[in-house]
Amino acid sequence: MAFTAKDVQALREKTGVGMMDCKKALVEADGDMDKAVELLREKGLATQAKKAGRVAAEGTIGVYTDDTASALVELNCETDFVGNNPDFKALANRIAKTVVLTRPADVDALKAATIADGSVTVEEAIQELFLKIRENLQLRRFELVEGAAVSYIHAGGSVGVLVSFETDAADKAEFTEMGKNVAMQVAAMSPEYLSSTDISAEELAKMRNITVESALNKPDTLPKPILVKVINKAIADGLLSEADLAAYEEQKNNKFLFNFLSPEAVAAFAGVAVAGKEEYAADPIFGKAIDGRIAKQIKEICLLDQAFVRPDVFEGSVGGYIANVAKTLGAQIKATGFVRFAKGEGIEKKADDFAAEVASMMK
Repeated sequence: MAFTAKDVQALREKTGVGMMDCKKALVEADGDMDKAVELLREKGLATQAKKAGRVAAEGTIGVYTDDTASALVELNCETDFVGNNPDFKALANRIAKTVVLTRPADVDALKAATIADGSVTVEEAIQELFLKIRENLQLRRFELVEGAAVSYIHAGGSVGVLVSFETDAADKAEFTEMGKNVAMQVAAMSPEYLSSTDISAEELAKMRNITVESALNKPDTLPKPILVKVINKAIADGLLSEADLAAYEEQKNNKFLFNFLSPEAVAAFAGVAVAGKEEYAADPIFGKAIDGRIAKQIKEICLLDQAFVRPDVFEGSVGGYIANVAKTLGAQIKATGFVRFAKGEGIEKKADDFAAEVASMMK
């Protein structure tokens, strides 16, 4: 079956593949357009398999929300150039819509699902885009959130956030604005927990132990009564040099005492503090100081306890901000969770050593 230049152009427009590849496919398919499309797909799969070993740490976060649920999707590629490609971003969003429409159990089930607003599977849609851009593309993960949620996509897809709520004000513009602000908080501050009640007793005990160890290893941060005990013990054990002893006697009432002591003296104090951990940790003064440090950490890692990053809107905690909006609307609003995806997080990127590469080429 003969074909014309217009057929080649039509195949290119249909698949996005280069002119020469389209022409070769039509020759091989004897001018049959459908067969040529299938051949390009098959060849694309073979090429895609060869490139699958390349690191795909760039990409974008896709999002979709309707009245029933919301979804985030991470679609990866090799370069930020492709990550910013409109077709690539559109595909990520269509895959997110597919998650909401099909409720897949896992990534494999999502790949096998028919893509939203299309007739091919998600995996086939990814492969078709690969034919156009020729980079390793990977559908890495997704998260589905049922019920009311507000999304935020930062920097064109580098970070995506969903914050879920229980509320009777989901249709209010003020609720959506509040949810967007909270989602922006998650994007900027990357909290680990929703609230302190989500921290298990085991995790809290681990946090306390780390805080105790950190305090003992930094004697200049110890409460003064504890520090005095540590210093007296170090002096009694003969751990300080004559110069440090003299400096201590002269500056012991100076709040900048440690500026006048040698690193060896500071190390000696830390050694004494760590060795006496059981005694010092049992001291109520030390315990109160540790409680204060843990409370500060909780305010940093728990979303609802964090200081709201937009004091121009509300001064106080994120939880206080949500409560204030609820009071203003006369509505019930409760944050129930959040999801935060950052593209490429946890993926080890290849570090290019151009000097070594050039040297190897010269051998």
